Amino acid sequence: MTATSVEKVNGTPVASELRPDPVRAAEAEAIRARAAAERQALLAAAEGEKALKLQQAEQLRLENEKQALALERAAARTEKEKADLRAKTAEANRRAEDAERARRAAQEAEEEQKQAEAETAAAVEKSTERWRRVAMGFYALCAAVALPVQMAAFWDPKAKYLLVAPVFIEVIALVALVGAAAAVTDGRPQWHYRLVAWAGALTAATINVVHGLDAFDAATAFGTALASLAGPGMWDLHEHGRIRNRDGKPSWRERRAASKAAKRAVAEKAAEEEREAAEKEAAEEAAAEKLAALTELRKTHFPKVWEHAVRLAADLGEVNPNAVWERAKLDVEGAKPGESADVLRMRNAATARVEAAREKRPVNGSTQQVASQVPGAKKPRVYNPPARPGRRTKGDVKFSPAARRAASLTAKQTAAKKDQS
Repeated sequence: MTATSVEKVNGTPVASELRPDPVRAAEAEAIRARAAAERQALLAAAEGEKALKLQQAEQLRLENEKQALALERAAARTEKEKADLRAKTAEANRRAEDAERARRAAQEAEEEQKQAEAETAAAVEKSTERWRRVAMGFYALCAAVALPVQMAAFWDPKAKYLLVAPVFIEVIALVALVGAAAAVTDGRPQWHYRLVAWAGALTAATINVVHGLDAFDAATAFGTALASLAGPGMWDLHEHGRIRNRDGKPSWRERRAASKAAKRAVAEKAAEEEREAAEKEAAEEAAAEKLAALTELRKTHFPKVWEHAVRLAADLGEVNPNAVWERAKLDVEGAKPGESADVLRMRNAATARVEAAREKRPVNGSTQQVASQVPGAKKPRVYNPPARPGRRTKGDVKFSPAARRAASLTAKQTAAKKDQS
């Protein structure tokens, strides 16, 4: 900057140049520098505010995306739970319907069985009653056939009352058989009733044979004797069937069927035991082969652990080193079977990759370098040579708070953009 002065020459004012004023020039330069620094600071602050707003907007967007993703996952989980609940409800309803159908079918089958049993019982009762009536009629017919010969044997014109004797003998057998029937019905012993009835029948048959052969012919004698035995015998057969039914004694056919069933059950049991023995032997062979294969694999892939397992088994009194494998692996590799240092590192790396993929960021952290005098760096500088004259060091430049914030935000934004790229 130059100064001018006014001088008068011959009475006329004349302007002349003066020498520059260095103080004023320095002050003007300083003013201009301060104004430029302030403008730069204001621009940096504006850029910082803008970067901060962009970062906040990006964080808000990411947060919204995370919330939306979380809501989608929650909705999907809720839908899945609803679908599972519907499936479980449908399965429960189906099982309830199946159980109800099975119950109704069992009830119908039980009712049909009861009805069939009732019909069978009615048919048996009807047949038994018919059989009883026929047996009684046959008994009366046999008595009518056998009585004339017996009455002829007791005939005496001077003692006609003796004709009651053969009737008495027949009545003894009849009364005894009726008593046996009552005893069978009541569940009491009946053998003595049947013994008395057979004694009366044999007495009548003997009289018929002896008197028939003496007064008549052999046909009459043995025919009437057979009639004396046939009537009580047929009735006794009826009572014998009732006794077996009451006592639950099986018939010959039932005993034969039961014997066949028992033999078949023994054969099936023997076959089942043989099959179980074969299956057990096959399972033991398969287990031995599996153990041999497992032993070979462990020897191949874990030689140190197997060597220690052999020593440990011998020390503990175990024959098979596989029995102490878990402890041996824990001793040698410090982890249980299925885990190791390499496995854990691989799992952690895979987990980190999955998390990075979910958050859309690189796996490794950013290595963005910034100037040492700029605050806000995430990591300190590794290389820090000693200061020497003329070298800029951290803290030798003083920025305003707004400029420091703007510079820090700019550095962070640059690092974030590089990570996304």
